[in-house]
Amino acid sequence: MAFRFEELKIWQQAFELSNEIDLLSQTFPKRELFSLSSQIKRAADSVALNIAEGCIGQSTLEFKRFLGFSLRSAIEVVSCLFMAKARNYIEENVFKSYYEKYEVLCKMITKFRATL
Repeated sequence: MAFRFEELKIWQQAFELSNEIDLLSQTFPKRELFSLSSQIKRAADSVALNIAEGCIGQSTLEFKRFLGFSLRSAIEVVSCLFMAKARNYIEENVFKSYYEKYEVLCKMITKFRATL
């Protein structure tokens, strides 16, 4: 692997979830294309992108800062999931599954950040 971030389990998980959220957002109504669909996709992408960007090796403090951005973006995805559920775009079981996946990812990022 050419880049350090590729080896990080937190990046791998964030990348996988980003792709899953992209597919999920495609099931939202067309009227949400430029609002909730776009927002949840950008937030999910941002989790992986900030991990990768922070991993470039400038400093540990800088990496921790980018991991903080990743956490905020992950929470934004969860908030979007609440909205999607409230608007009946996703079923309870789908919401619960992604809620749990993002809860695990947030814990992983938090623990990784604490080790730096």
